[in-house]
Amino acid sequence: MKRITSVVLAVVLISPLTTLGQTRKRTTAKSKSTASAAAAASAASAARTAGATRVADQIKFLTKFIYLLGGVANGIAVVDEAGRRNEASPDIIKRNEATKTTVRTSIQGFREGLDKLEIDFRSTPELQPYYIKLAGVAAGAATAEQQAANSQFDASGRTLLTVVNRLADVLVVMRQ
Repeated sequence: MKRITSVVLAVVLISPLTTLGQTRKRTTAKSKSTASAAAAASAASAARTAGATRVADQIKFLTKFIYLLGGVANGIAVVDEAGRRNEASPDIIKRNEATKTTVRTSIQGFREGLDKLEIDFRSTPELQPYYIKLAGVAAGAATAEQQAANSQFDASGRTLLTVVNRLADVLVVMRQ
């Protein structure tokens, strides 16, 4: 009887010490993983915010350009028509060609910027989930660039509108 009592007493005294030791290890491990998880979440949030800001900037630049392109494209069409009827002076035709070149160069710049945006989204792990929606905006800008090269400035502007719509869709997905 004394043996059983002493064994039970020994087990009772030893078991709380083992439990306390295990609890401390688990608590320490949890706090480290929680801290690293919080840091990772913060980094992901910062990357997502930076990506969303870049998408928003592209939307702003493109919409301003499309707004201005409407009037410029109309002026280009009027001068081209006057040139076909031999009613425009050589100076006006020369300025019109310079305007066309400026528009083409601007659209090329947008395409290059959208190419870089796509590459950055594809290569940044935190932004990869949004790349699926973003993929193709540079191709749309390339189509607009080709249309502008063919002096189809109105069609080029319409194509750029589809690019803006796609960028807006990406921004909506990023906010969710």
